[in-house]
Parts: sequence; C-alpha cells; structure tokens
Amino acid sequence: MAPGASKLLLTDIVSHSDKVPSKYIRPASDRPDLSNVVNSTFHSIPIIDMEGLGGSDHQKIINAIRSACTNDGFFMIINHGIPKAVIEGMLRVAREFFHLPQSERMKMYSDDPAKANRLSTSFNVRTENVSNWRDFLRLHCYPLEKFIHEWPANPSDFRQVVGEYSRHARELALRLLEAISESLGLDKQHMVKAMGKHAQHMAINYYPPCPQPELTYGLPGHKDPNAITILLQDGVSGLQVMHDGKWVAVNPVEDAFIINIGDQMQALSNDRYKSVLHRVIVNNKSERISIPTFYSPSPDAIIEPAKGLLDEDHPPVYRTFTYEEYFTTFWNKGLKSASCLDLFKREQFKVLETESHLNNN
Repeated sequence: MAPGASKLLLTDIVSHSDKVPSKYIRPASDRPDLSNVVNSTFHSIPIIDMEGLGGSDHQKIINAIRSACTNDGFFMIINHGIPKAVIEGMLRVAREFFHLPQSERMKMYSDDPAKANRLSTSFNVRTENVSNWRDFLRLHCYPLEKFIHEWPANPSDFRQVVGEYSRHARELALRLLEAISESLGLDKQHMVKAMGKHAQHMAINYYPPCPQPELTYGLPGHKDPNAITILLQDGVSGLQVMHDGKWVAVNPVEDAFIINIGDQMQALSNDRYKSVLHRVIVNNKSERISIPTFYSPSPDAIIEPAKGLLDEDHPPVYRTFTYEEYFTTFWNKGLKSASCLDLFKREQFKVLETESHLNNN
C-alpha cells in the first residue's frame, strides 16, 4: 500500500465533508448539465427478450440485436438466464464489501493499474488532475481459478458468490458474442474465435452520495475499450448514454442487464457497430452500486476487421493491432478524451508513419 493511501479512498473522505473536496470539482466547462438530459420516458435504449434465442424467436432476437447495435450501441436484456438469486447475492456482497471497516477494505488497495485485483478510486489516480466520484474494486475473473484466491476473503462468502456470478456472466457473454456474430452475417463463432484466449474482469463500482452532484462525475463521458460489457446495477439511476447528440438517462429495469458495444467490437465489425459514449452522474441522496463485466480479447489477440465484412465498398477502417497495445494506450490516455480508437484507424496510422519518417530524416 502506498504511503497515505487511506487518504485516497472517496468512501472515507465523504463522511467528513458536506461539500465536494476541490480535487473532485471539475472545471465549469466540463460539468454535467443535469438540466439538459433526455428522460427515459421520452427515449430509452431497446429492451430485448432473450428467452427465445435458439428457439422459435431466434431470428427475431438476432434482428433486434442487429438493430440495437447499429442504432444505439446499448440495449437491455431480460430473460437472460442468470438466476435472480445469483444477481441478488452479487449485489449483496458488493455492498457488504464497501461497508466494511476501512482497515479491512484497504487490504485490497493499490494504485498500480497493472495489478489484476485491486481496490482503488476514481479512474487512474497516478495520471489524472481531477478525480471522479467513485471507488472501485477491480477483479479479474477468467480463468477463474487463476485469480479467485486473490479476491477479498471478507465478506466470508465473497469468493463463492462472486465466482458463481462470474461463471454465469461469462456464459451470457459467449451467447451474446455468438448472437452478435450472426447479426453481422458471420459464422456464429467468429467473434468468439477473434478474441483469442479471452479475458474477463469486473469493476464493482461504489458511488457514495455526493453533496454537490452538479460539480463532479461518477465517470465522465467515455467508451469502453473491451468487446462487450454486461452491466448489473442496483435500483439507483446514474447511467447516461449519448444518443443523437443528447444525453439520455437510462433508468434501471428490474432483473435486466444493460449490454453495450465496446471499441474492440467496433473494430472487429469494421464500424458496422459503434461503441457509444456514456457517463455516470451521482446524486445527493443514495449510494449506488454498479457492476460491469468487461468481456475482452486476451492481450495477445490480433484485432482486425472481419474479412467477411470487407469488399471494395467497405475497405478495412482499422489497422491490425493487439488488444494489449490498445488497452495500454487507453489506460495511459485515461478518460481525458472520449475514445482512443481513432488512433488505430488505417489513415491515422499512415499519417503517424509519415510524420515519424520525416522526423527521422
């Protein structure tokens, strides 16, 4: 643990202040305009019933996924197959962990982004000037047996409960990858194979009540660097998604997961499906817990547009790269910009190569 690390956790700062500390206050030009958000009553992301996947409603569901990935980049799923008891258990141990005494929680603390399993705060405390209003527990989940012994041992059933949830989340991710492949007209195993040996991690996000929510973010606008994200959240609102140039509040739906397309899926689909800006706002009344499962290629996976989606009218948009190269770039940039995928476009790569050649001569 770094010296003074206990001062870094938001959870332990907020209980002693009725104002947002200066390190969390964003510049006036970069604050959430909470009065200019579209309520989900007027627009929301699609809700897809997964019950008939593989059965009589299979093609209908594939078509719905195609439409959602093309037009929204986000959708909710119901009848997804993960038991309610598993979901409730996951939310319970998440809340119990963040309610533990500071000394117990801090056993997991690290500000080293290379550490697979760690408790930290904001996004990357080593590089950012303004902090985000969240603490998080990051856990790598696949292969499960490689990481589970590094997870918290308190609450006493944490590893058992989170391990079971992680297994179910992975099964759901594989089903979604197959459905997304089919929706693109590819072999159903294409996306599964494209991600190499696969990787899976989760962030258990804790957003305490904020005395001045208009001054800060839980997380500012960003796009996910992975392939697909499966989001479990409690009943407290906070997620907002960019749609047609406006922020749309996505209110929780009981027993539903939120799915979103990440940057790797955008690259693999050659821009057919787009990774979409989203952000998290906080409130002054309730704590909020959200648990995204990030399903990703393995670090050595080679990412390139699917050949079945390329022709004379649709040349490859992105150069070939490894996921490790991409994720390192993403993490080092932090959330200072919305996305780093543009850096991997073929045209951008040619410009950078030309500049490098000129500088070396």
